[in-house]
Amino acid sequence: MTELRIEGLTKSYGPHTPPVLGGLDLTVPDGALAAVLGPSGCGKTTLLRIIAGFLRADAGSVTVGGRVLTGPGVHLPPERRRIGIVPQEGALFPHLSVARNVAFGLTGLDRTARRHRTDDMLELVGLAGYGDRMPHELSGGQQQRIALARALAPRPALVLLDEPFNALDSALRAGVRADVRTALRLSGATAVLVTHDQQEALSTADLVAVVRNGRVAQCDTPQQVYRRPADPWVAGFIGDAVLLPAAARNGDRANTALGTVPLVTDAGAGRSTGTGTVLLRPEQLELTEPTCAAVHGTVTDVRFYGHDAMVTVAVEGLEHPVDIRAAGSLAVEPGERTGIRVKGEAVLHP
Repeated sequence: MTELRIEGLTKSYGPHTPPVLGGLDLTVPDGALAAVLGPSGCGKTTLLRIIAGFLRADAGSVTVGGRVLTGPGVHLPPERRRIGIVPQEGALFPHLSVARNVAFGLTGLDRTARRHRTDDMLELVGLAGYGDRMPHELSGGQQQRIALARALAPRPALVLLDEPFNALDSALRAGVRADVRTALRLSGATAVLVTHDQQEALSTADLVAVVRNGRVAQCDTPQQVYRRPADPWVAGFIGDAVLLPAAARNGDRANTALGTVPLVTDAGAGRSTGTGTVLLRPEQLELTEPTCAAVHGTVTDVRFYGHDAMVTVAVEGLEHPVDIRAAGSLAVEPGERTGIRVKGEAVLHP
């Protein structure tokens, strides 16, 4: 078992500075990939460095598979933690071949066992036969996959990925992310991906932990974090959000400037009451003919992305316009009047 458990982790960089981590708790189940997501300065990198053993925590504990790595009176050095690290831009040793890079951490094995393990890792990341090449002969995406193979080769209890796709262009990034995710799943490794890219976290991870001011504001599956954010801040940070003042009615509906909206009433959400803020996603709003809708607005901007378009509409009674995600073939222009219809359920935050 390689479950990662972090409890009450705190860290500050001086007696007169606010803590970077303020009692952070996080659990990553055995074999899962968790993305730690948050704005700059929220504590992501500090968390990663404490898990790896490069920094000492002021308080709290880090355990992997029940083995205490950091805790009261305990601080195992990095080389004893059985943690593999995939840094930004791969950081391969330029003077070593691909095979020697992958085999770098394989100590205590004879030459034949090292070669077999190296070949297995290269096959796992889809680069079998590349062992004799030098790092400068590889593309950026191939270098990242070799860095992952090097991290996995010693069979670590945990793999840490520190924004490993930042240096890749957007066309390459999605493919390399998918390759890395597949390799991690095939290896059965528990992994933590630190990123500031919401799309990357949602599309890659089994769990998304949103960090705010040194604490986990919400940790759940990507679907739940997106559809059922813990509060309006998380909603606005994870993707595009339409936030509307609202008043709940009968516990299952809310009155808003976009009309009466059905509310989530599942067991986890409970029954909503009182006033608050309703969360909708832009894809839950639909443009209609003005004559067919009770709510109308004026198009102020259209941003075309090919597969879809983001249409900004000013609505009477709302201080800020709303964004609506529509089909890319939609033909509307700024200045036109349009109807708006809400689809699906919303979440009311008191």
